[in-house]
Amino acid sequence: MLTEGTELLGEFAGSGYRHPPHLVHRFDGQVIHLPDLLYETAKSLERHQGRATKSGGGPHLLDRVARELTRTTGRTFTADHVAFVLDNKLAPLGITTRSDGTLADFAKAQHQFLGLRYRAALVSESVSWVIAGLFAWLFQPLLVLMAVSTFLATEIWLFSTENAGLAMAQVMSDPGGILVMLGLTLASAAFHEVGHAAACRYGKVRPGAMGCGLYLVWPAFYTDVTSSYRLGRGGRLRTDLGGVYFNSLFVLGLTALYIHSPSPVLLAAILLVNLEMVQQLLPTLRFDGYYIISDLVGIPDLFKYIGPILRRTILRRPADERLQALKRWPQVVVTIWVLTVLPVLVLQLGIILFHLPQMATTAWSTATMLITSATVSTTPVLSITAACVQIFFLLLPLVGILLILWQLVNLVVQLLRKRYGKHTARSQSRRSHRSHGHGTLSLVLWGALATVAALALAYVLWTLTHPAAGRSMDRAALHDATRAQPTVPPETPPAEVRPPARSERPSGPTGHVHGSLRNLSRTTGEAHTVSGPSDRRHRAPTTTEGATPAPTSTRADGPNPHQGRPEPSAGGDASGPGGTPDVVCSPP
Repeated sequence: MLTEGTELLGEFAGSGYRHPPHLVHRFDGQVIHLPDLLYETAKSLERHQGRATKSGGGPHLLDRVARELTRTTGRTFTADHVAFVLDNKLAPLGITTRSDGTLADFAKAQHQFLGLRYRAALVSESVSWVIAGLFAWLFQPLLVLMAVSTFLATEIWLFSTENAGLAMAQVMSDPGGILVMLGLTLASAAFHEVGHAAACRYGKVRPGAMGCGLYLVWPAFYTDVTSSYRLGRGGRLRTDLGGVYFNSLFVLGLTALYIHSPSPVLLAAILLVNLEMVQQLLPTLRFDGYYIISDLVGIPDLFKYIGPILRRTILRRPADERLQALKRWPQVVVTIWVLTVLPVLVLQLGIILFHLPQMATTAWSTATMLITSATVSTTPVLSITAACVQIFFLLLPLVGILLILWQLVNLVVQLLRKRYGKHTARSQSRRSHRSHGHGTLSLVLWGALATVAALALAYVLWTLTHPAAGRSMDRAALHDATRAQPTVPPETPPAEVRPPARSERPSGPTGHVHGSLRNLSRTTGEAHTVSGPSDRRHRAPTTTEGATPAPTSTRADGPNPHQGRPEPSAGGDASGPGGTPDVVCSPP
């Protein structure tokens, strides 16, 4: 029988695979690709299992499934054949129980690469359905055309006649204005997620839960729109763009308020919402732009193809099964995406690591300044509240960076262990020493990493406690150098008047999911995981732009990672009656 909570999504319409797979949403959020025969078996099992108890249980159920498979496929099946498929194909994937009714061990849902890992649901699926129903009518084609046209005209008028930068500067000097602006930005990010859910309901599919979390280094909202895989390419694209569309509606509302009563807070909030929209359309991380490309080519998890494409284009190795399973034009698009996005991600990570000590120093000094200013303010309660909010958004990116580094360290250790294990497995006689070898390797690796981490921490602490040490050393060196120069009677300069030093306010950072596959060989019909825990669709996370006076600006599209559907990522050929099921994705 199907495991409780498992849902059959149907054929992946508009896919970029040569043989379109069928999708199954497992109870833990994992989305799995199944070939035709395995999916038909699961579908028949779902259809007949309701009557299994009444008619005597398992044997009768297997007989009915076998007769239906014989009728639909034109091949002869018996109850033993069905039991074999359940025990060796579907049960190990966690889709069904074994033929005797017991639950088999199966690979747990894995986190997606660059997915939303740290999250918590705030709105249940039933409440999300109700909320989506309130706004689904906004996707009527005529309304969409009118709203987008009005939005574009409004944007041209606003940014050609108003000074949004000046408005932002004014708001940043007012604690109350900062809180209002952040509140409006959070409301826009939440409304963004409502847009994804409403797009799902407009397409007659059920959106999942909504919640919030930490996406990389940004606070983020998400919506589970895994059910959008039931839709065709057009329906999935509508779901992808639903969040940005609702952001534009939010901007129209703010603009109407601004026309009625001009306020720099409203203008600054409009600027932040526009930045959120631009960031959501970037195709690099798992934002809406990434899912738009993914749905255009019909490939759920683009990150899964980084390794195969690099091996083929850089190392000139033959294309592996995952690439061969794709149609020609999706291969070209994914190759361009990988060769464009990967260098950008590496460069961004390098810049972040290079500036990490400076970011820590700036965060420390800015937090100190905010606390000092708040305690001497004439409105201490409001000022302290605003300072705490700004410090929260200021320190959150640092916490996110540390989490990213921890994940990278774990990834490196796992890769080294895997590679080391392959070498030690060459000889049968070495197996008895393998556990000792692994322990020694782990000890050496963790010791080296701990040393590096300790040195990095010491450097950051030294920088925080001796901010002027570098400048003092430079002045001392300059003084020594000038002493070695020949003495020349200095001219008497005219009296120099120094203007009083002005204090500088650090600029503030402004601050919306899909999975992995485990291969089942085509001939044996084994499964393979396409994507991690369902985050698509935990829509791409919508991150929050916190308007803090910190010099670093990081965001994952406002506080709402469009963490929606767990994206199924294709890897492997899912064609043929005994084809390979793919675990497409799982909740991040």
